[in-house]
Amino acid sequence: MKTIVIISGKGGTGKTVTCASFAALARNHILVDCDVDAADLHLLLHPQVREKHIFQKGQTARIDAARCLQCGQCRGRCRFQAIRADFQVDALACEGCGLCARICPTGAAVMEDNTCGQWYLSETRYGPMVHADLYPGEENSGKLVAKIREAAAEEAQKRGLEYVIVDGSPGIGCPVIASLSGADLAVIVTEPTLSGIHDMERVMTVAQHFRIPTRVVINKYDLNEVNTLKIEDDQRSKGNEILGRIPFSKTVPESVVRGVPLVEYAQNDAARAMRNLWQAIQVYLVEESVAKKDAS
Repeated sequence: MKTIVIISGKGGTGKTVTCASFAALARNHILVDCDVDAADLHLLLHPQVREKHIFQKGQTARIDAARCLQCGQCRGRCRFQAIRADFQVDALACEGCGLCARICPTGAAVMEDNTCGQWYLSETRYGPMVHADLYPGEENSGKLVAKIREAAAEEAQKRGLEYVIVDGSPGIGCPVIASLSGADLAVIVTEPTLSGIHDMERVMTVAQHFRIPTRVVINKYDLNEVNTLKIEDDQRSKGNEILGRIPFSKTVPESVVRGVPLVEYAQNDAARAMRNLWQAIQVYLVEESVAKKDAS
């Protein structure tokens, strides 16, 4: 089983469009949408939910009004100002430290498990998919990503699937680290802009820190060929390979609006580039497997 994670370092580079195309091209695979803060892979793959699970992490305080003396101890000592004037808890302000529950003389303040979101095991016409929704204002997105990655790996083993294709979280924070964990290849989708180059370098540093092999894809490369050549020259000087280029195409946003992966919506240069990328990934994974066998 090989895990391929598509990451970007920033939003809007074409990561999800690329992942959806790989989903349509691959066989014998499971899909994972790790962007739990703002999931959007489902807009292109239209999953049908088969299982729904609650995700709970951390705790939030609650005050039982019937037992509360309104003595003010909790309100005066809460450093997060989460206890309102009516001695009820502001759930968004509460950090779950538990101080109020420890000092309340009547036991009116109690800590309750916090429901942060939901995660799903679904079916798509391209194969099974694991995805999630983090509730507004909730944290622990890295832990939720780790949970759905674990669930996807278990499902892949159960079904004997060959690939786990992961639409990683944007940025470089905890959700990205959880997305990358144990991956066989990180595909970094960037664009030839200054912000794209900067964020590509940041997320590549994160992946390399965890010793995840990386390959770069330059999306909309023809919008600034000077920056495209700069990216390629810089990566080659560091011993990193460019997996491929994707040209700008108006059919990409059209395919998103219609909710269809690009490779099924169009047969143009952009779609052919996606097909070539998937072939290049398969070649890389085979070569790596052979190299590891030879080394052992």
